[in-house]
Amino acid sequence: MTIPMVDLRPLLAATEPAWRANLARLFDRMQFVLGEQVEAFEKELAQAWGAGFAVAVGSGTAALELSLRAAGLGESGAEVIVPALTSPFTAQAVLAAGCRPRFADVDAETLLLDAGDAAARIRPRTGALLPVHLYGQPCPLAELADLVRRRGLILLQDACQAHGAQAHGRPFTRLSPAVAYSFYPTKNLPCLGDGGAVLTGSRPVAARLRLLRDGGRGRGKGSGQVSRIRAVHSRLDEMQACYLRAFLPRLAEWNAARARLAALYDQALAGCRGVRPVGRREGSVCHLYVVRVSRRDALRQHLARYGIATGVHYPVPLHRQPAFAAAGLKRGSLPVAERACREIVSLPLWPYMPDSAVEEVAEHVREFYGG
Repeated sequence: MTIPMVDLRPLLAATEPAWRANLARLFDRMQFVLGEQVEAFEKELAQAWGAGFAVAVGSGTAALELSLRAAGLGESGAEVIVPALTSPFTAQAVLAAGCRPRFADVDAETLLLDAGDAAARIRPRTGALLPVHLYGQPCPLAELADLVRRRGLILLQDACQAHGAQAHGRPFTRLSPAVAYSFYPTKNLPCLGDGGAVLTGSRPVAARLRLLRDGGRGRGKGSGQVSRIRAVHSRLDEMQACYLRAFLPRLAEWNAARARLAALYDQALAGCRGVRPVGRREGSVCHLYVVRVSRRDALRQHLARYGIATGVHYPVPLHRQPAFAAAGLKRGSLPVAERACREIVSLPLWPYMPDSAVEEVAEHVREFYGG
């Protein structure tokens, strides 16, 4: 059996009547940018995730950049504390906003931002904390929110892997002014290309985000070609909104399926020497199923021989990547993240993945480690 990392075909089949109806209306109206599909999606998304407002943009990276700009940090040169283990796009967004990433280590069990290490790295030039809800796990937001209050910082959130997750039953937007999401095709709530959104509970922040995504232009009469502020061009396509609107009502069901499959992996790999699943916090939406292993490259080659795809999220900690060398951190500076990047591997996981596929992947993993 060939087992990919993700298979979107079952998701498309399950929602086909809805997205076809949305596309038909789009082609009937012929407004392909900032039309009724995006507007409807923003309202539906905000309602589903307990936010006052949602502003749809062109990518998760843009969502992060515009969150920083809307918070007043654009072109400030302020330091933004980011975990060293995450996608490089998190730190690229910090740079794009005219800020400087400052990297902190991660918790050894969950691989989420270590609040204690982050606190130790705060300096007078630090402006914000940007935790990442990595692998679908909610960060300890109450602890981080308390930290930023005590130190006079801004808390923003990278929730690009945490669609539908909450902080102990509370929407993420209750704890920070802006929360960024990505709708890349592999995400829990995917589109069929790039897409993103920023969720906020603040009407003024939402209004500023709408200016920032559209070249600083207002939407009122006579203002369509007048830029009011320095801004970017990053708008979610209407066509992508057609798919997102069809997928959104199924997200809770899909997240539950991911959690069930992750638990099945846990059971199938229990006691396997050389394999340790990354700890999951309560409320994880299981974007990825990640384990820490010995002899990772050899394991991946072994699985590939059976047609089993794997991934590494992420192989190089951010402070060791050339694009972020200005941070000035040497090898060994963030030991937990560095070790994790040598050990982590992501196994296949998607909502309609058959139980038999999980069992086959686990069987070949155990076979590799002699158990």
